[in-house]
Amino acid sequence: MGNSNLSLALQQLGDDALILGQRLCEWSGHAPSVELDISIANLALDLIGQATLLLDFAGKVEGEGRTGDTLAFHRDDSAFRNTLMVEQPNGDFGQTILRHFFYTTYALPLYVGLAKSSDEHLAAIAEKAIKELRYHTEYSAEWVVRLGDGTEESRTRMGQALEWLWRFIDDMFDEDAAWSQLADEGVVPSRKALRDAFDARVAAVLTQATLGVPEKVWPITGGRMGAHSEHLSRLLADMQVLPRTHPEAAW
Repeated sequence: MGNSNLSLALQQLGDDALILGQRLCEWSGHAPSVELDISIANLALDLIGQATLLLDFAGKVEGEGRTGDTLAFHRDDSAFRNTLMVEQPNGDFGQTILRHFFYTTYALPLYVGLAKSSDEHLAAIAEKAIKELRYHTEYSAEWVVRLGDGTEESRTRMGQALEWLWRFIDDMFDEDAAWSQLADEGVVPSRKALRDAFDARVAAVLTQATLGVPEKVWPITGGRMGAHSEHLSRLLADMQVLPRTHPEAAW
């Protein structure tokens, strides 16, 4: 009998990394410069590597014969448990980098907590991811400041990105019953306990970027429960077309 709670938690973690990694892959060949094209591709590779480890482990502890590839390519959108933040469209470079800043500012302390997990395998995955996420959050924060405190055009675009993405922040911190139980058992950290540090870091960077912290808005939530936007359906259609069309294909 598998551990369904742990499998669901791992799917949440893996889906976050997979979907954001896929979003970043959409920039390949389209970034504002060759340097940024390479940088974004490397960020995507880090996330997809994390997703591979997490979803492989999720399939193993589930005990139903599903692999990481099965979970990535043969689930419908309602079965995904990623936060709504990571499925949002790339928009321009400003929106992409602000989305990345929000996600990685949330994810870094989460993975620091996961590195202390009572599950040794999960702790090892988290330990590897911490090094990558630390770079991601520093890189994205620098760009948020650079664009927010840059030209009139870049500041306007960052303001538009902030308005679009701000309503999805609460969704990152949602906890379902499975996650809350695992938190009580010391397997994962409580997401809610990470919120104050996240808010403080975001406020500091937005202030430095001369953007300011927006007023509270009505949040849009539900990603952890499988309630997604149409943006995820379109992303999955592109990502899954080959393995669904040729399920027996092998490289």
